[in-house]
Amino acid sequence: MKMTKRKYQVRFLTPGFLGNARQDGQWRTPPFKALLRQWWRVAWVEQNDFSNDVRALHDAEDKLFGSAAGESGCRSRVRLRLGHWDLGKLKSWDGLEQRTVRHPEVQRTGYKVGPHAYLGFGPLDGRGGTKLGKPNAAIQGGESADLRLAFPSPNGDAGAALLDRALALMHGFGTLGGRSRNGWGSFALLTTDGSALTLHQLPQRDWQACLDRDWPHAIGSDGQGALIWQTGASDDWKSLMRQLAEIKIGLRTQKAFEFHSGNNTSHPEARHWLSHPVTEHNVRPWKQGRKQGRLPNSLRFKVRADDDGRLRGVIFHVPCLPPPQLFHPDADAIKQVWQQVHAFLDGRDDLHRSPA
Repeated sequence: MKMTKRKYQVRFLTPGFLGNARQDGQWRTPPFKALLRQWWRVAWVEQNDFSNDVRALHDAEDKLFGSAAGESGCRSRVRLRLGHWDLGKLKSWDGLEQRTVRHPEVQRTGYKVGPHAYLGFGPLDGRGGTKLGKPNAAIQGGESADLRLAFPSPNGDAGAALLDRALALMHGFGTLGGRSRNGWGSFALLTTDGSALTLHQLPQRDWQACLDRDWPHAIGSDGQGALIWQTGASDDWKSLMRQLAEIKIGLRTQKAFEFHSGNNTSHPEARHWLSHPVTEHNVRPWKQGRKQGRLPNSLRFKVRADDDGRLRGVIFHVPCLPPPQLFHPDADAIKQVWQQVHAFLDGRDDLHRSPA
């Protein structure tokens, strides 16, 4: 079958923690392919009127991206190649984070919070000053590489259009590596003439209707439009990530989300529905064996570049219900939590709603 080919330049806008087998930061194709597959699902669901036919989705996905499951396992028909597999060039965090920020829940203890460490906990160590978890642990903001793709188009232009749609969504909303939901590993996909991919419309759906399933499939919307908020322009990623940290701290510690119970509580409180686990405030019934059940935050951060090279933070909501088998979600409580979050973001002077 004839293969459709595409070529782009990938340019990281914030440091990316793409660890290899030794946990060294390295350019690698598997994270890009996994991210393309995630946004292809969103594009497929949009194309099929936001169908909840998971079997049809998986069948179409497996035919294109491959599957190791069952006797009918097949190889991926999407080929990705990077111009190089170099180690990341960011060796040290010294001097990148100048000042701490206020965190109400730790301020009482006299502990200062580094904003980069707050958003990058794990890859970044915040003890005694923000540091990389290990040498060679990150790809530097500004690093770039060529990315080539080849894929079959059994449905002609329609098949190619669906994968191109997924690539445009990757450019607009995708991030890679550790703590990427907090904006680390933000990148731009640029065509051979240096222009960015464009989105003429969004795969958006009423956010409360999105709670009919437990997997992310659309950008949420409400009566004011898409649930996308944008910051003003910044000259560098360091100050912008500080601003995003302050926003996230304010969101999570607002009065509506104050804790009234201790660790291993028997019932979830409002803030638990944002994400779990929470340091010193975990929910006992949400344990999986010895480990706490993981509930990722469906509010995500991304950094984008303006035409003049300045950077903006983007906050967007991809709402879905927590998996029922472990979390037994309370839909009414979850709706109240996210209404509070949306109102908080709408009320900030340093954010405004973005159409895309």
